[in-house]
Amino acid sequence: MPPARESAFELFQRGSRLLADGHFGGSAVLLERALALEPGKASILEALGRAYFNQGAHALAAERFAAIVESDPLAHYAHFGLGLARERLGDDRGARRHLRLAALMKPDNEDYRIALARVDAAA
Repeated sequence: MPPARESAFELFQRGSRLLADGHFGGSAVLLERALALEPGKASILEALGRAYFNQGAHALAAERFAAIVESDPLAHYAHFGLGLARERLGDDRGARRHLRLAALMKPDNEDYRIALARVDAAA
């Protein structure tokens, strides 16, 4: 009897644990498998964006965060992640736009304000 395939949720949970433990590459592999089973799922896309960002794959991180923003323009964390990824890619204008949106949506978030101030100061 062939082994049962893991569900998207099981893959997401395993990938999230690896992400939390700092195993970004392994996390991305599992999360991509979960995304193949649940295309467009925001929680998977966000975790993938974080995994890719933390392993230095900023273009892939930007793609994952942009997919969330495209389907949910009010997803403040996705704007934040996209802004950070755009900053690392050298796109200060794109970074500023998304960081500003994140900070406007959640003005009490210190991480958002700090990132926006850093990008503004570099301009």
